[in-house]
Amino acid sequence: MKPVLLSFHGNGVLGVEQLEERFHVVKLFQSKDPEGDIQKYKDDVVAINCTVGQFITRKIIEALPNLEIIATFSVGFDHIDLEAAKERDIRVTNTPDVLSAETADTGMALLLATAKCIVEDDMYVRVGKWLNGDPPLGTSLTHKTVGIVGLGGIGAKVAKRCEAFEMSVVYYGPREKKDYSYKYYADICEMARDCDYMILTCPGGDATANLVDINVLEALGPKGILINIARGSVVDEPALIGALQAGKIAGAGLDVFANEPHVPEELISMDNVVLLPHIGSATKETRTKMGQLVIDNILAHFEGKALLTPVV
Repeated sequence: MKPVLLSFHGNGVLGVEQLEERFHVVKLFQSKDPEGDIQKYKDDVVAINCTVGQFITRKIIEALPNLEIIATFSVGFDHIDLEAAKERDIRVTNTPDVLSAETADTGMALLLATAKCIVEDDMYVRVGKWLNGDPPLGTSLTHKTVGIVGLGGIGAKVAKRCEAFEMSVVYYGPREKKDYSYKYYADICEMARDCDYMILTCPGGDATANLVDINVLEALGPKGILINIARGSVVDEPALIGALQAGKIAGAGLDVFANEPHVPEELISMDNVVLLPHIGSATKETRTKMGQLVIDNILAHFEGKALLTPVV
């Protein structure tokens, strides 16, 4: 039998068909008994394909004695137990860069939709309220200050787009980046106090868990808007709900949540919140590029070539 690749994910638009010449691909995302399939093939599994929300835990890694590589269909890799992988010399790859522009566009779409009441005004027309009065007023982006949390590949592209809207850009992160002229803040609360809008583009994981807490939200203030295209774990979700309900911030545009795909009913019921189903990179073009990069990394490993985008 061919070596086995466990596919937790369909690999986007591209699919996993390119891998079937080399591997017996077990499509767990279509399986009625994924745990049973893992047990059935555990001794023959050499590769895993996964994405965000599909947790490759120490238990799974230790159950697969011949596993060599884990390739995730995402930039983030906080859903993979990297320590367990390193202990076994298992390689891990991700899909950076190819989705940065697309995710930045989604961030801008959320900012525009939230600040300018796009979704609320759309409903205003659809339900016939326009016949009886003026729609709610939005807030301008021009000459406002946007604070970016995490000026990496995605954050830098968000910054360029904000500049095109004549916004002042500042940023917070673990260290100052000398390649950029934007004002740097070492304290996220201090930056929040100076911002009209805050856009989260940082990695998930323990280092950023609940980074945006009630103190940050109160510093952002009653006219401030929070946009999250990072990870749901970066925001203290109950604190965000409370801040929105109490008017401590003006609104939020969210593509990610603490317990996806479950979204708190409190957020769903709010008119000043725009919600997306974690679609930051969701276009056919970008998902195809991501899928090909996953495949190219896996094939490179088994052909003895250098990995294109190694994490470990």
